[in-house]
Amino acid sequence: MSVPQLNDEHRGEEILAVLDTAFGELLAADPAAFRVKFRKMAASAFAFYRGTACLFYHDLDAEHAGQGGGRTYSGPYLDDRTSRVWIHGDLHAENFGTYMDSNGRLVFNVNDFDEAYVGPFTWDLKRFAASMALIGYAKALSDEQITELVTIYTAAYRERIHALATGAKSDEVPPFTLDTAQGPLLDALRDARSLTRFGLLDSMTEIRDFERRFAAGGGAVELDAATRYKVLAAFDGYLETLPDASLARPDSYRVKDVVGRRGIGIGSAGLPSYNILLEGHSDALENDVVIYIKQAQTPAVSRHITDPAIREYFRHEGHRTVISQRALQAHADPWLGWTELDGSGQLVAEVSPYAVDLDWGDIDDPEEIALVVADLGRATATMHAAADDTSGESLVPFSTERAIDAAIAADEVSLVPLLVEFAHDYGARARGDHQIFLDLFRNGRIPGL
Repeated sequence: MSVPQLNDEHRGEEILAVLDTAFGELLAADPAAFRVKFRKMAASAFAFYRGTACLFYHDLDAEHAGQGGGRTYSGPYLDDRTSRVWIHGDLHAENFGTYMDSNGRLVFNVNDFDEAYVGPFTWDLKRFAASMALIGYAKALSDEQITELVTIYTAAYRERIHALATGAKSDEVPPFTLDTAQGPLLDALRDARSLTRFGLLDSMTEIRDFERRFAAGGGAVELDAATRYKVLAAFDGYLETLPDASLARPDSYRVKDVVGRRGIGIGSAGLPSYNILLEGHSDALENDVVIYIKQAQTPAVSRHITDPAIREYFRHEGHRTVISQRALQAHADPWLGWTELDGSGQLVAEVSPYAVDLDWGDIDDPEEIALVVADLGRATATMHAAADDTSGESLVPFSTERAIDAAIAADEVSLVPLLVEFAHDYGARARGDHQIFLDLFRNGRIPGL
């Protein structure tokens, strides 16, 4: 990396400035939520890395500025196409898990598209590679073992992109399902299959007067009449954004109850959100559906992509999140849509009873880690390939897999060393930044907390 090295004091000021740009308004509105968020980030270098995509892209932008800048990002493997494809935006090793697709099939794939945008495909690869360096370090793997993991990930990505670009049939590159997955990915799918809609409803709701309602407590916030009215009006707007295939049974959209929630996680601190309980596809109480309405955030990568054609394509951040997820995820959640509330774009989706995240806690054997990382490389390639001229959106009107395949083919041998070097350099940078952040936080140096 060519990011300039700063001493701890100067780097601390830089970190504070980036955090203020990314979170300043939300922090001022809800400092308690950010105290929780920052304590979670303080727990480990990886947790800090997860919560600071804003800092990661600030550093990549500084690296790019050293290469001359410009409207189209330059650098290895980047041209006028590969520098503006749909990207996940926060592709780290924990943003993978299960979901039930629109065909009723349990799939393991990339998840959490809050940071998705259009930009250089290598930025997703770099963010993942650095996350593997951090996980490997935390598991006491050697530098050589980390190098091998990044190599395996990159090779699997390269192989899958090439297969997709050259017309591989679906049975040659199948998705990760109960029939095709192995190891921890299969474990996650089996765990998801053991979950039920009734179990989710039982944890969030109760039966009162022969009807299901949200239960008190558990983070639920009762709404006043005016707020409830605004949320229901936003819900009506959301229905207009659903594809026709999702509108099969009108009774499915009868609202039974509404509550407020406030996000306090690493990614959702300070963002107001609401849960809505719907009738579901039948009168049976166990088929009720919970959806959430959440204020969408400005993706970190968008602050460093200056192309007005990209920025102007999206009506608001809720629209941007949904359009990006639909582009990147084959057979996305049929409840996925957007709306507006109090002038802010909102993301709307189901609170899925079948969501299980990949758990790295018990994945310690280097050989097992290597198998998982290879599958995540294939999943990354499949995601990038999904979002192209066949996605129904005009923003990326070309085959991304063919563009990426051609760019890599022009210099096959350099991709692995590029990502290996970045992983080690930025992993070390993130560990140092975590310590700086920890000292700033515990010594009261973060304004507003």
